[in-house]
Amino acid sequence: MSITVHLPTMLARLAGDARSLDASGDTVGEALGDVIGRFPALGPRLRDDAGKPYGFVTFYLNDEDIRFQGGFAAPVADGDEVIVVPTVAGG
Repeated sequence: MSITVHLPTMLARLAGDARSLDASGDTVGEALGDVIGRFPALGPRLRDDAGKPYGFVTFYLNDEDIRFQGGFAAPVADGDEVIVVPTVAGG
């Protein structure tokens, strides 16, 4: 099953400057685990020490926030897209 993970520019540098990556898995967490397996530097930017979504990053599955779909346990299907959006703060 092929899922596309889209990274923002600030995280793409940790994945060889790739903004979009193919991934496999049955859930969002597995797909991200596949990407992190190939690009370990992404791990601490995407999930915390307990393996939960990192608090300052929002994940969308086909334009729907995964927090309302089961988090990293949200099921994915062939052709789905996971979009990673870091929280931006300023004053």
